Amino acid sequence: MAEPFSVPVVVRGYETDTQGHLNQAVYLQYAEHARWSMLQKAGIRQQDLLERNLGPVALEVTVRYRRELRAGDEVEVTCAFLWGEGKTFRIEQTILTADGTVAAEVSGIGGLMDLERRRLVPDPRERFTALADAPEVFGL
Repeated sequence: MAEPFSVPVVVRGYETDTQGHLNQAVYLQYAEHARWSMLQKAGIRQQDLLERNLGPVALEVTVRYRRELRAGDEVEVTCAFLWGEGKTFRIEQTILTADGTVAAEVSGIGGLMDLERRRLVPDPRERFTALADAPEVFGL
């Protein structure tokens, strides 16, 4: 199996809380950044989705915080789409420190919404495959 997609991020001082560690909400921003970076790597721009009246949606997200992060820490944020049948898919992400320590695990269920009908499309895997220049980024 190929290595999951990942992007580097450096924790910025303004993202920390009064205890000096990364604010809990910022972990979700890092995960979102990795997902959009993955779409871009596959050749799908936000504009491409909007032109087709499509938008990715998060239906459920769980964060498991494992180790604190501090300003200046360098991390990798991984992203893997797990395709099943139906209208939804799983996204598994890990935030890793430079030495490979797991700082957080982000798991979610997503879908691809038809922005006119405000409903999930029946087969998001098929839509991502059709839109992507490099569907292998998604494991397709």
